[in-house]
Amino acid sequence: MKKFRGIHIKSAAEIELMREANRIVAEVLDAIGREVEPGKPTMFFEELALSQCRKNNVRPAFKGYKGFPFALCCSVNEEVVHGFPSDRVLQEGDIVSFDMGVVYRKYYGDAARTFTVGEVSGNASALVETTRATLMEGVREARPGNYLVDISRAIQKHAESRGYSVIKRFVGHGIGLNLHEKPEVPNFVTDRAMDLPLRAGMVLAIEPMLTLGGSQVRVLEDRWTAVTADGTLSAHFEHTVAITDDGPDILSLNN
Repeated sequence: MKKFRGIHIKSAAEIELMREANRIVAEVLDAIGREVEPGKPTMFFEELALSQCRKNNVRPAFKGYKGFPFALCCSVNEEVVHGFPSDRVLQEGDIVSFDMGVVYRKYYGDAARTFTVGEVSGNASALVETTRATLMEGVREARPGNYLVDISRAIQKHAESRGYSVIKRFVGHGIGLNLHEKPEVPNFVTDRAMDLPLRAGMVLAIEPMLTLGGSQVRVLEDRWTAVTADGTLSAHFEHTVAITDDGPDILSLNN
C-alpha cells in the first residue's frame, strides 16, 4: 500500500472498485430523487436505500458507524447533516438532503445531494443550485500540481461571493478502505494542512454545506442531527473524486 503523508495512494485497480461503490451510491440517490414529493415520510427513503443495498449486494456504510442507527442521513430544511429518517412528512416548499454510503468489496462510496420538494421559494432554489455549483468549483481544483488549499479556497470563494455562509464544523475527507481517511478537506481556508500537495491516486470526498444565514450549528439531543443555529435553510452536496494525472475523476456519477 503506497502512502504519502499518511494518505493511502490508490492503485488503478482500487479506484475501479471505488468507482463501482460510488456508482451504486449514485444509483441509490437517483432512486431517492425520483420519489421526493410532498407527503412522503422521510423513513420511506431509509427503506428505499436499504432495498437498493440489498439489490446491489452491498452493505450500507453509515448504519452502525460510531453508533449511527440508519443507512441514510436525511436532513430537512435547517438540518445541516446527519439527520435521522423518521415519520416526519415532507411538505411542499421543503428542501431535503440525503447523504448515502455503501461498502463494496471492502471499499467505500459516499455522496450527498439536496432535493427540492414541490415548488420552493426562490431563496431555497438558489441555495440548492449554488451549493451544487460550489461543489463543482472545488472538484475542478482536485488535480496534481495543486494543493489542498486550492480546493478549500475555491469552495469558500464561490459560496461567500454569492452571499452564503460555509459550515465550518463539518469537512470533507479522504476515503477508501475506510469511510474517513486522511486528509480532512475543509470547505474554507484554515491552518490545517493547507500546504498538502495533491497527487494522482488520492481519493477525496468533497462536500460543501452552505446556509442562507450564519455558519454556526448546534447538535440536537439525538447527538447526531446538526441544525443551523439561526434556523435558516442549509444545503449539502458531495462527490467522491479520484485525483488522476488527467485531472479530477468524479466516481459518484451513474453514467
